[in-house]
Amino acid sequence: MAAPAAEVASALSVPLLSAILGGAIALIFLAGYLRRKRADIAHVPPSATAAAPDLPKQVRPSNQPRKGSRPHHHAAAADKDAAKKHHHLDLNTLRGHTDCVTALSFSGDAGSLATVCADGAVRVFRIDDASSKSFKILKIDLPAGAHPTAVTFSEGTSSIVVAAQALLGSSLYMYADVSAPPTGGNKQQGKLSPPEIKWDHKKIHGKESVLNLAAARATHGTGDGSTIVISCSEATDIKIWHGKSGKELGTVDTNQLKNNMADISPNGRFIAAAAFTADVKVWEIVYSKDSSVKEVNRVMQLKGHKSAVTSLCFTPDSEKIITASKDGTIRVWNINVRYHLDEDPKTLKFLAIPLHDSKGAACLYNHMGISPDGKVLAVTSGSTLQWLCAETGAVLDTTEKAHEGDISGIAWAPRKIPNGGIPAFVLATCGEDKKVKLWLAPEVVGST
Repeated sequence: MAAPAAEVASALSVPLLSAILGGAIALIFLAGYLRRKRADIAHVPPSATAAAPDLPKQVRPSNQPRKGSRPHHHAAAADKDAAKKHHHLDLNTLRGHTDCVTALSFSGDAGSLATVCADGAVRVFRIDDASSKSFKILKIDLPAGAHPTAVTFSEGTSSIVVAAQALLGSSLYMYADVSAPPTGGNKQQGKLSPPEIKWDHKKIHGKESVLNLAAARATHGTGDGSTIVISCSEATDIKIWHGKSGKELGTVDTNQLKNNMADISPNGRFIAAAAFTADVKVWEIVYSKDSSVKEVNRVMQLKGHKSAVTSLCFTPDSEKIITASKDGTIRVWNINVRYHLDEDPKTLKFLAIPLHDSKGAACLYNHMGISPDGKVLAVTSGSTLQWLCAETGAVLDTTEKAHEGDISGIAWAPRKIPNGGIPAFVLATCGEDKKVKLWLAPEVVGST
């Protein structure tokens, strides 16, 4: 019986030994596989460690969201804003207004920009360079209840005239020393001491509001170079003021149901008004030998448009007027004529408005201004800003959303100002979006 038992044991030992050896080999391979797997899981890619080399083990890199987390809406909005195309002529945005910016004006040296806002304040920005990261600001709070509608510089860079609407009508306020340097206790904050009102006038146009102010130095004839300011009522009257003294120098009436706007020529000689009808009336300010204003006479009427004129401006040489009408056309008029011999002003150019709405109709130009060199005409319609060649009427550039809302005013710097240290012609615009923007003038091909 022992021999058969030994044979059985010998027969079983070979397969058992093979099974044990096979299991051991399998365990060795399994252990190696698990070690490699753990190493792969623990490995962090070099790009992630480079982006956040000092992060603790329990902190995830910021660009790796947690499992199941959702992206923040403000981050998505920021990405959307960043993706918006930046217009190549957009230089800068002046912030700080808390309501709609209603009007703006550059100083004579182009070093300051005054704005008026529906929040009841005037702000004077010091523009040393159009590309600056920040600007020194002088804020002036108007008297309680006054809502500013227009502003212009008077006497160069030192004073401003503000038109404001109140319950009983419009008022004019003249503030001097608006470009004073920081003084006294507020020097550390870089703020400027609020200037005082030097003169003011109440109810200057009855209960009607002021649509716009315009100013020019009286350099024609015997003018002494003092600043003449005009205020255009939303009714039919336009008043002329001495910028420094505040004396009322005269009143003219368009007799055209209502005004759209008015302008004064750069030499202080002519006043022109865009009003309800198709004709543009022009007045001349006559100066006495002692440089005082002798009289204001109507001397010309620009006839040719078929519908109301919505905006106009004088050319820098004071010899031409550019008008835009509801009839879809722009006209350039020569007013350097012998009107006292009944010589009529002539239309030098007749151009079609190149901007159209979705139905193909010509848009209305709400604001218009020409660059100091007379080469670029800036026009606006709603939120659209367009630059035209003043010589040919060709479109130089357009931005359909210059502001998030209607553009409420435009102003050219009267001379070149630094832009990154390089002198350039700059246009300022303001709008309902509480912003003021600075724009570079486009190049006119073939100009010298």
